Amino acid sequence: MVFLCLNVNGMILAALADESLKQEFLLKGIPEGVNILWADTMKVLCSLSDVDAYFDLQFRMDRERTDQLKKLLPKPVFINSVPWTLKKISQPFFRINGWPTLLKKEITEIAINQQSEGQVVKTIFGQLNREVEIVPDIPGMITPRIIAMIINEAYYTFGDGVSSKSDIDLAMRLGTNYPYGPFEWSEKIGLERIYQLLLELNESDKSYSIAPALKIELTSS
Repeated sequence: MVFLCLNVNGMILAALADESLKQEFLLKGIPEGVNILWADTMKVLCSLSDVDAYFDLQFRMDRERTDQLKKLLPKPVFINSVPWTLKKISQPFFRINGWPTLLKKEITEIAINQQSEGQVVKTIFGQLNREVEIVPDIPGMITPRIIAMIINEAYYTFGDGVSSKSDIDLAMRLGTNYPYGPFEWSEKIGLERIYQLLLELNESDKSYSIAPALKIELTSS
């Protein structure tokens, strides 16, 4: 069970992030009455106690990290876990879509364990003047799943020698009005993140079979 009890003097959040994700999170500004304590290591994040909620924007799937975050409960714990579901993690955290370029979207995708937890999420993000969309607890949520599929298909096209990366990027930007071409997007998000999500998706849906050219680029980088 997750509990939320806001500080009388405003909301205090603790967040672990690299500089890029920190700046993306701050892009929309922080309302008056909200204070964010930034941590650069898990040790620092876990040492912050008088806060209303925690954000691990650098989450990775390993037992040690999960055990550390579990100690922060019953305070709300938000993890940037796009590939890995709450069911797989087996903890009452909240999954947030915090991939680079997506953290600054107008609406933040969040997966929860129980419908009753939705009010906790909406209260916290309401204090931040941000909209949320409660999405299914599935690998990739909604937007990242679509982006990963587009990037994977682009690598199939590139690997078949149909076109160059720059030409594919240009065609996708002009044809779909996306902010980036698939290769530009993969560079901004990080190819390893795309690969991790595709691995999870491929477990239950072979249409997400990873393009050989993507694997080659990842292993050679």
